Amino acid sequence: MRGLNPEELTRCFHTNGSIFPQIISAFRREIYHYHRTNPRPMPWRETDDPYRILVSEIMLQQTQVERVRLKYAEFLSAFPSVENLAAAPLSDVLQLWQGLGYNRRAVALQRCAGEIVTRWGGQFPTSIDGLQSLPGIGPYTARAVASFAFGVADPLIETNIRTVCIHFFFHGHEQVSDRQIMPLVAATLDRDNPREWYYALMDYGVMLKHKHPNPGRRSSHHVQQSRFEGSNRQQRSRLVREVLRQPGIISQELCGILSAEAGVVEQNLAALQREGFLEQRGAGYHIVENKKAG
Repeated sequence: MRGLNPEELTRCFHTNGSIFPQIISAFRREIYHYHRTNPRPMPWRETDDPYRILVSEIMLQQTQVERVRLKYAEFLSAFPSVENLAAAPLSDVLQLWQGLGYNRRAVALQRCAGEIVTRWGGQFPTSIDGLQSLPGIGPYTARAVASFAFGVADPLIETNIRTVCIHFFFHGHEQVSDRQIMPLVAATLDRDNPREWYYALMDYGVMLKHKHPNPGRRSSHHVQQSRFEGSNRQQRSRLVREVLRQPGIISQELCGILSAEAGVVEQNLAALQREGFLEQRGAGYHIVENKKAG
């Protein structure tokens, strides 16, 4: 750890209520040294194209990096631009998304692409406020795209950044909130190079999770992900997959394939219609057409 002592840093920070410039410099040296001597090349780090960065950010939410590597290349081959994605049939988008989980993210991503094309003339807004006005784009994603694509230096928090801050500046503390962490992120931010700085912090956080009991679990925002196998979320995912495979399939057939109670299947089918995934034509279910997906 090159001499940085989390216990001492925590004591100093909480005694003084701020971080001394020399500590900020030492902290940055530590983070950058690890990042530059332990590179983690990823295709989305090799571009400043906001569309490609947005695709990667949406895919990476609660999805393993190695799985995203494969899908990222496949997705961009099929939909190489925001215009291509906006114009594509939703069924094609969902088909490519299979294996990443959380199908609603694919729907939100396409809706976002449609708004960029229709409202912004195909050009991404460059401000955080503009990005966050897009459908499905929250505070973190807006700041990540702004930072990685446009070099906007604004504090942001995600799981690995949170892990680093808790490890070094909240040693022995429990239930640490993002409100407590955000001033640290702002104070230590390399405003001349936010893109590399955030990548470096994220890489360091990944390393910490392997070497220590995950410090991120001491966050008040830490939530243990619920079991997928046998969950309602799994049934919804399987319903979408079966409709993709057999357009026009009826609910009774879906009940048989999923070995599920009719009432539960009907509830999930109704929810998937409300959320813009499915539409019913006669007795059968289909992925919505573009005119209804936006």
